[in-house]
Amino acid sequence: MPRKRHKPEEIVTKLRQVDVLASQGQSVADAVRSIGVSEVTYDRWRQEYGGLKGDQVRRLKALETENARLRRAVAELTLDKLILKEAASGNYFSIRGA
Repeated sequence: MPRKRHKPEEIVTKLRQVDVLASQGQSVADAVRSIGVSEVTYDRWRQEYGGLKGDQVRRLKALETENARLRRAVAELTLDKLILKEAASGNYFSIRGA
């Protein structure tokens, strides 16, 4: 059976549902089962999305995407810089016809 991928907005909604059910007197384990996820998943979601609202989650994901893009750009530029530094210092092999 394939796993369902939950969107961040859905996760925040489900976390709120568990909070409401728990405040109505249900145990947290029963509330988690009623939203259709395991307790481990609930704990992981709670740790990552604990006190966030829907718009904050979208902003968080956008910032994470931008951060990953910028990290890749810095890595590429660093590599280019090291290659140029090696070439400028003469530590390269020239190909000569034999």
